Amino acid sequence: MTFTEQDQDQILVQGIPLDRIDQQINHFVNGFPFLNVIKAATIGDGIVRIDEGQLPTYTQRFDSAAHERDLVKFVPASGAATRMFKALFAALEGKMDKSVDEVFDRLTDFAFYDDLKKAMASKGQDIDKADRQTILRFLLTEEGLDYGSLPKGLLKFHRYIDGPRTPVEEHLVEGAAYANSDGLVKIHFTVSPEHRSRFEHLINEQKADYEAWLGVTFDISFSEQKKATDTISVNIDNSPFRNADNSLLFRPAGHGALIENLNDIDADIVFIKNIDNVVPDEIKEPTVTYKKVLAAVLLDSQQQIARLQGLLKGSDVSDGYLAEADELFRHTLFTLPPDKFDSLSKEEKVDYFRRKLDRPVRVCGMVKNVGEPGGGPFWAKNQDGSVSLQVVESAQIDLDNPAQKAIFDEATHFNPVDLVCGLKDPAGKKYDLPAYRDPQTGFITAKSKDGKELKAQELPGLWNGAMADWNTIFVEVPLITFNPVKTVNDLLRKEHQPE
Repeated sequence: MTFTEQDQDQILVQGIPLDRIDQQINHFVNGFPFLNVIKAATIGDGIVRIDEGQLPTYTQRFDSAAHERDLVKFVPASGAATRMFKALFAALEGKMDKSVDEVFDRLTDFAFYDDLKKAMASKGQDIDKADRQTILRFLLTEEGLDYGSLPKGLLKFHRYIDGPRTPVEEHLVEGAAYANSDGLVKIHFTVSPEHRSRFEHLINEQKADYEAWLGVTFDISFSEQKKATDTISVNIDNSPFRNADNSLLFRPAGHGALIENLNDIDADIVFIKNIDNVVPDEIKEPTVTYKKVLAAVLLDSQQQIARLQGLLKGSDVSDGYLAEADELFRHTLFTLPPDKFDSLSKEEKVDYFRRKLDRPVRVCGMVKNVGEPGGGPFWAKNQDGSVSLQVVESAQIDLDNPAQKAIFDEATHFNPVDLVCGLKDPAGKKYDLPAYRDPQTGFITAKSKDGKELKAQELPGLWNGAMADWNTIFVEVPLITFNPVKTVNDLLRKEHQPE
């Protein structure tokens, strides 16, 4: 692709290497290859189910190790709440449906009701007498609360006796329960630049009160998606899309770009959880328990990996050690060697296991699939011929292929963005996380700007292609640990209402 001098100056400021832009253009032209899924991961065949009687053993294992580890809770929180209020925005245009009726029937049940009532009163409006359009304007637009353009993390989700809480505050409370190392609780939020000051203001206002109540010290940090992870947009004919001023259009490349933010975190163990998946205090306990369980599974796997790395270090590796490595990968790390593995020399087998052991580790919670969208657990073929566990989105599978579609339909679970990650090797050296992503995964989407159609590109998802080359373990977690708020009506579900 040939770019003008002006283009090259813009690309330089954006911080994207030219060869990466050429690669992005190539993906627009040729698309992304589908992932070759071999079978769905199920209980006993890729997904570990932990007996309820064993839960205390796992939580104690984590609790005893937590004070020796640097822990961080990582919360992607940059998304705006626009989609959460999609039906209400349509209602502003006069298109009412049952979900809108439910919102108005139960308006007083929302944690933001008192704020809405005050905002209306300040402008001489009585919420009990106002029509629907007026109430919606005060809820969604700058005329009132402006909830339609705020990020979810700043909305009032849950009601308590001492006042409502936002998801940010719920993550503080939850983080203190498991991302706690000798009273220090580190939480990192990825936010959008335009809302960062609001997040910082909320933390500055509330932090001391939560520290006093919970008896901890919070270390709260923020980052924004890096401009260098944006992707170029193209016209329908795959030529670069240009703005009215003839500049190139770059767009944020989805949550896969956050692998760069995660890579900047210096910690032993990182808990990853979405901003909108929070619950009131009375039902937090299962979430806390299973976060500790996942972390304990991570610690156990790291211990086994470190032991085998030591055994495979020498120049004369015994057949017994190779058999141990094979056993660990097949039955703990759920990775099968390439088809021609048996024909490799001993040195080649040792080299294979050394490479596979020397990778970051993630333990992913999997809940039973009840129809929610999300990445599913599958055994998939990798570029080196091995087969391992992957979190796979439907767009990554060729659903027009009957055999692949049949495998996709067999998935019994999905990942609700519930991960515990080990970012360092046994010597404490941090892995360079972008080196373990699969650049051949991604998505092409249709968008528009200024009335013109364009094609946009998303990087491989954070827990999909961006972590494709990690050692991966799937563990079943109960459905109660997954309570996302995708629409405003979700806040009316019993899990988000006070008892």
